[in-house]
This record gives sequence, structure tokens and C-alpha cells, in this order.
Amino acid sequence: MTALKNMPISFPGLFGSWEFNPDPIAVHVGHGIYWYGIILACAMLAGLLLCMKQAPKYGLTQDNVLDLVLWAVPCCILGSRIYYVIFYLDLYRTVGGGLDWAGMLRIWDGGLAIYGTVIAGVLVAFFYTRHKKLRFGAMTDLAVMGLLLGQSIGRWANFINREAFGGLTDLPWRMRLWVSEVQYIEVHPTFFYESMWNLAGLLLILLVVSKGRRFDGENTWFYFLWYGLGRAWVEGLRTDSLYLFDWTLFGEPVRVSQALSVVMAAVAAFMLFYNIRVKKRTADGLLVNQLAARAAAEAGETARAADTEPAAGEMAAEDETDAETAAGEAAETAENEAPAQAAKEKEALDGRTD
Repeated sequence: MTALKNMPISFPGLFGSWEFNPDPIAVHVGHGIYWYGIILACAMLAGLLLCMKQAPKYGLTQDNVLDLVLWAVPCCILGSRIYYVIFYLDLYRTVGGGLDWAGMLRIWDGGLAIYGTVIAGVLVAFFYTRHKKLRFGAMTDLAVMGLLLGQSIGRWANFINREAFGGLTDLPWRMRLWVSEVQYIEVHPTFFYESMWNLAGLLLILLVVSKGRRFDGENTWFYFLWYGLGRAWVEGLRTDSLYLFDWTLFGEPVRVSQALSVVMAAVAAFMLFYNIRVKKRTADGLLVNQLAARAAAEAGETARAADTEPAAGEMAAEDETDAETAAGEAAETAENEAPAQAAKEKEALDGRTD
């Protein structure tokens, strides 16, 4: 089902007859500046600011975050588009069966997939950290917090576009959309479900997971577990899913995002169990703690070096005093021995004279 983008949105079970009718285009210039793009830009900025603020807690700097974002943003947009086109390839075929390459490039017509964004982001982070000699797990632990915040905000772009909604429902929070000038449907607001799920995941990482983190990568695997579980649930409610070609399971077409979510959550659960229960990782191995220990050791060496300098000065002063004392004693001895020596010499001369 496709909802009309020029018809109002309402929640009759919550707000009665109140309606909201946003124009998907914020500024009508050229192809138009869409609210979709504005909201995604705000989501990206919010995620970036969060990561920059949290960076020192992971042994990273704000410059590390900014450098990564400069590479990640264009690559993630490209990755999300490629992912969408691959699994909706029939939408980009000409009448003759060929590929409509121009249509594939018309990103302003819609068509982005979050899993394409995640895959591209992971690849960029991997190569960036290898190049900069940073720890991959620490960087991804930081990045997933920005990603969750960005996803939570970004899902509201689907609300403005009247898309990514679920099947029919009569629940009190149902959303009413119009599919024609005279016909409406009341559906699950799945954009809202996913937005709130991602926000809850972010709060769990900030308030629970990150405070007891035992290894670099723990936030990351928790993200894949949490998001995978939530997306598998939400995807089952949606009516606009991407399907895995013509594959079926138990007579039903396989939803790409749902299948990927289940696999991702299972792998993440295994990795968390393996690192925490089997390998028994401890916080001593975290990059931020190793850097702190190294800094403390260097500070200790500097302090010890500073403490030894006065002692060396005192020894030098003592040596100088001893030298002066010895010189004085030598001079005094010489003075005492001089008359005796002179007398001996005189006696010797007198003896020769006799």
C-alpha cells in the first residue's frame, strides 16, 4: 500500500479529529529541499555531537570522530542506495528489461536502506582505524551511540513522507493515512516503534552497558543484538519490506531486513557470551584504560625524576664542602711544617760550615 503524500495524517484513537498535513518539500527550489533530507541531516549532526562529546571516554579524540565522519557520510549514503537498488532492482528496469541507470541515481525520489548505511559505515570504520592505527572496537563502540541517536531522529522523516508504516490495526495509537481522495487506512505507526526502540537502546548503552564495559566492541555487539531484535519485530509489521529476491520460507517470501536482523542478533549474542563468559574480558584491556595507565606511569616517572634532582644538588654541595675542608687542612699542615723544615735546613747548613 502507498499513502498519498498530500493528505493529512491523524491518530483518531489518541487525538480524535485532529489532523497534521505536512508538505514533504520544505523549500520548493529545483527538485525541492525535502524535509526527509533536513531531518536526516539533523539526525547526523546530533549523532556527531554525541560522539564528539563521548570520544575521550573511549580513548579517542574529537579529531578522530570528525575525520571518520568526512569519509563515512558520503560512503554511507552510497551504501544505503546500493543496498536499496539491489533488492528493489525491478523498480529500476526499463520497458525493454534493461536497467534504468538514471533512475538509480535519482536519490531525491526516495530509496535508502539503513542496513546499507550500517554495512558501509562498518567498512569505512575498519579501513580508517587500520590507516590511523586506532582500535577498531573502541571506534565502533563510540559510533553506534551516534548511529542509534541518528536512527531515532531519522525515522521521523518516514512520518513526514507517509512511508514505512505497518499493517492494519485498531489499536488506540493507530495512524490514519489516505490511499486515495476518499479512502483511508489505519495502520501501525512502525516508524514510531523503531524510533522509540532505538532511543531505548541508546539510553541502555549510555546508562548501563558503557559503564560496565569489559572489552572494546561490547557496545557494538550490544547494538547489533538490540537493533536486530527490534528490527526483526518491526519489519514483520511493515507492508513495504524489501524481499530476498523470489526466496520463500514456509510458503512466505523472505524479508531481507528481517532475515538479516535475526542472523545479526544471533551472532551478536554469541560474541557477547564468548567475550564475557568464555574469554572473561576485563576492563583493564580497554583502550581508554590502557592509555590512562600509560599516562599515569609516565607521570610517575616524571615525578621521580623531579625528586632526584635536589638530592643530586645536595651531593654536589657536600662534595664541594669536603673539597674546601681538605684544602684548608692541607694549607694548615703546610703552615705548621714550614718552620720545622726551615730549622732542619739551617742545621744542615751550620754542620757543613763547621
